[in-house]
Amino acid sequence: MNDPNPTPAEAPVDEALTTLEFTLNGDRVVVATRPSRTLLEVLRYDLDMVGTRQGCDEGDCGACTVLIDGRAQLSCLTLALLVAGKSVETAESLAGAPRMDPLLDAFDRCNAGQCGFCTPGMLMSATALLRENAQPTRRQIQQALSGNLCRCTGYGAIFRAVELAADIHAGKTARDEELAGPSVLPPALPVPKERKP
Repeated sequence: MNDPNPTPAEAPVDEALTTLEFTLNGDRVVVATRPSRTLLEVLRYDLDMVGTRQGCDEGDCGACTVLIDGRAQLSCLTLALLVAGKSVETAESLAGAPRMDPLLDAFDRCNAGQCGFCTPGMLMSATALLRENAQPTRRQIQQALSGNLCRCTGYGAIFRAVELAADIHAGKTARDEELAGPSVLPPALPVPKERKP
């Protein structure tokens, strides 16, 4: 049975639309939004930037990580109106073929994206790190990606991919077998000897 006099918490919220203007992946955008909407909602549902993943909506998984004025931020915890006049970068800002961004190339070469759900957030956190520190240590990479959860890879391939991207930026090269890390394949089974009847 519906209560004819809802409490204030149950009353529908009637928010007026507000104009939001900011830079998205290098382009100036203007969008009408409600003050209560998050940046994640505006990016995905108003601007079709679906590379920004909607995961936990609580700031725990890092799948929605974007760069705001160059710093990695969780878009699910950021009110959209707080980016007015700022620069926002999503995974769509990373260049694809033919001049592929080194991080995209490294993630591909190291097989760092398994199901791919966490990959855009990982890429943006790694982008922020490499802009600040061109040759990070493994520990620094681990720290920078500590807010991004991956349920598939165990992180080893992701850390190697960031290291490779740093080497590509620096003009260094690495052998493919070094990038692949230790083999996860079991040794071959011995060939059975022929039995005599």
